[in-house]
Amino acid sequence: MGNGGDWCRHDSKLAQEYNVVRNKEKGRIVSVQLNGFNKKPIKKTIKASIVKKIKQKRCVILHTSNPEVDHKNGRLDDPKSLNTSTQTMQDFQPLSKAANDAKRQHCKKCRKSGTRFDAASIGYPMSYYEGDAKHQGTCVGCYWYDPLEFRAKLKSI
Repeated sequence: MGNGGDWCRHDSKLAQEYNVVRNKEKGRIVSVQLNGFNKKPIKKTIKASIVKKIKQKRCVILHTSNPEVDHKNGRLDDPKSLNTSTQTMQDFQPLSKAANDAKRQHCKKCRKSGTRFDAASIGYPMSYYEGDAKHQGTCVGCYWYDPLEFRAKLKSI
């Protein structure tokens, strides 16, 4: 269950067509404004066969059932994973709603600041398995990009 604002998020269907402005007071959405047409929409369509396979798996973080299908690339700038004719299973992962919501917030912060999530902040002995905090151009190496790969790399340190 969400907070009721899922329909007006920056990656919602509505935001594919319009620029959505959410006006907040004290952290709560008090109004939503459509501010012209979105000239650069992010198409997040996922091939049905991939959705079906991912939905049968368990969350890679919490191991719960009924996962959401998550784009590993939180920057949403990889044309290959955004195109249904070129995307593969490796571009996605099963995440519970709670894990996907957390990832979304960390990726949003990364896109805004240019600084990647530091896995050491949640107790891991390394921050990234590839690159550093300002590693530009890819999400690979960040905990949220692939938690299974991240944990596998821990065995080699």
